[in-house]
Amino acid sequence: MQQDTTYINDLIRNRRSVFPDQFEQGKHIPDEIIKEIIINATWAPNHGHNEPWLFTVFTGEGLKTLADFQSSLYRSEAGDSFSEATYKKLQQQPLKASHIIAIGMKRGANKRIPELEDIEAVACAVQNIYLTVSAYGLGGYWTTGGITYKESAKAFFGLEEEDKLLGFFFIGYVAVPSAKSTRAGVEEKVKWVTQ
Repeated sequence: MQQDTTYINDLIRNRRSVFPDQFEQGKHIPDEIIKEIIINATWAPNHGHNEPWLFTVFTGEGLKTLADFQSSLYRSEAGDSFSEATYKKLQQQPLKASHIIAIGMKRGANKRIPELEDIEAVACAVQNIYLTVSAYGLGGYWTTGGITYKESAKAFFGLEEEDKLLGFFFIGYVAVPSAKSTRAGVEEKVKWVTQ
């Protein structure tokens, strides 16, 4: 079935990360829109129908729950590298979003599928999130900072030892749009083999 290729080309080429400081503070996106965004995420390609994603959505007071958890974990594990600025950022950044989706990779039932392919499937799901957020005229940002790669954080998000926390997707209404961007010409990144 032919789709509007002009629209999809424009959507992909104009998608930009919009950071929490660019969000319209205190404006809540309807949960129904977030549900549609997540449904689109689950239509990402994935080997063997493993569907290895696990999303945890934080909104309302749940944003404070996430902020308290991640700042407390950081404080307890930072040791000599503790930074008050990082601690405050972990406390404050989540409160700037309407919703935050914790992105988990939960190993599917078929363990013969390489772990990397499950990670790649989740990354495809996140791209679906990015594109859907953009289609709704919202701002979004995938961060892998903070507590993302801490083993001790995984249980909070329903992840087990073999699973991975792959970051957090912040969503909000855009107050300050991101600047236009450019990409290197495809000639620099593509090799054609015709014989």
